[in-house]
Amino acid sequence: MEFLQLKYFQLTAKHENVTKAAGELFISQPALSKMIRNLETELGVQLFDREGKHIVLNAYGKKFLKRVDQAMYTLEQGVTEVKEMKHEKIEVITLYIAVGSMLLPSIVRQFRDRYPHIRFNLTQHPAQIKKGMDYDFAITSERIEDNEQIVLLEEEILLGVPAAHPLSALNTVALKDLEHEKFISLTTANALRRTTDRFFSNIPYEPDIVFESDDPATVRGLIQSGLGISFIPSVLWNRVVSDDIRLLPISEPLCMRTIYLSWPAGKQFTDTEKSFFEFILQLFRDISASGL
Repeated sequence: MEFLQLKYFQLTAKHENVTKAAGELFISQPALSKMIRNLETELGVQLFDREGKHIVLNAYGKKFLKRVDQAMYTLEQGVTEVKEMKHEKIEVITLYIAVGSMLLPSIVRQFRDRYPHIRFNLTQHPAQIKKGMDYDFAITSERIEDNEQIVLLEEEILLGVPAAHPLSALNTVALKDLEHEKFISLTTANALRRTTDRFFSNIPYEPDIVFESDDPATVRGLIQSGLGISFIPSVLWNRVVSDDIRLLPISEPLCMRTIYLSWPAGKQFTDTEKSFFEFILQLFRDISASGL
């Protein structure tokens, strides 16, 4: 069974007239009649009843035509989709995100709602961005050499303590008074850990770090379990802190971190990348205004 047989049968069934169908198909009437007979031989039934010079689609023909119409429609849809795909420009945004990974689902969902054909390549939490890494944008808390960047957020770092800890009764704390406390920390591969280590540069002791983890959720769980205290970003970790943890402002030193959006120096943005740039800026404006 061939495609042309089905196409010719479909048109002949539409007209129930071999002469008219042959004329529309630009083939001879005998050639069309032969093709229809070959199709009927293959199926083992007649599709038309012959009434003198006229043909009429019979019950077999009507049943078969229904399926042929469905098949032809599906094929036409496939051809249309392939042609559209050929001319459709699919863009990929490569995003390196070292901080704020909990925002990723929202970033991808909201932006793809506006631009459904955009694809993302995502890289999260490598130890540190490496020279030559391929990305369009990076969200980090550290400046990247040879990149252009813009500040997305200035974020206070708070001290997270178990709700039952004696420190939870205080309104503020100073790092110099925490020499005998047990600290829970991220590993040194994490940018937040490198930031918080700098807070102790002028403090006359090294923090007693009793647990390290590369997973922020584990750090929060250990605080909840009463095993120590830790640093908590006030905005980006806001939604993931439970009532079991009390957040205390640090009076001294000033404990802050800066979140940057970076991109390779000299990069020429596509229209979609410009839209993504504006989208990220507005997203963080909203985050800053609402405190997440």
